[in-house]
Amino acid sequence: MHDALYWAEQLKKQKISFEELLTLIENRVEKDNPQINALLTFAKEDAKKQYEASKNIEKTPFAGLPLPLKMLGQDKKGWLSTAGSHLLKTNRAPASNHFVQALETAGLIPLGQTNAPEFGFKNVTDPTLYGNTRNPWNLDYSPGGSSGGAAASVAS
Repeated sequence: MHDALYWAEQLKKQKISFEELLTLIENRVEKDNPQINALLTFAKEDAKKQYEASKNIEKTPFAGLPLPLKMLGQDKKGWLSTAGSHLLKTNRAPASNHFVQALETAGLIPLGQTNAPEFGFKNVTDPTLYGNTRNPWNLDYSPGGSSGGAAASVAS
């Protein structure tokens, strides 16, 4: 298993293309996500467009590395911003927040959104809006609270 800096270096050295990395991620999502329900959206086309529009992204610390955003407080313009709640199920972010802008400045490319409990209020990820997230190491368990979808994504 390799960390983000490894994959960023592979992108910088052109040992893997952004498209190839997206395909690797997509294959993993297709294999694991139906069981664990960690990733709520997979915005491959948005990520491709953003990568292609980015100038000198290879000079940033993360060189275009794709990553999912948490459904709580990590707003990207035009993407769902529901906090896992039926009350906000059609809400879309009017703008990218400062945190997401900072990620993008560092060369990270938002690729989708991870599951979270409604408003992050519980220590299990089981919003009725999106359904339970399962721990990929033991599907009988939750991966935890507000970052449950993110944790399950990393663990898988």
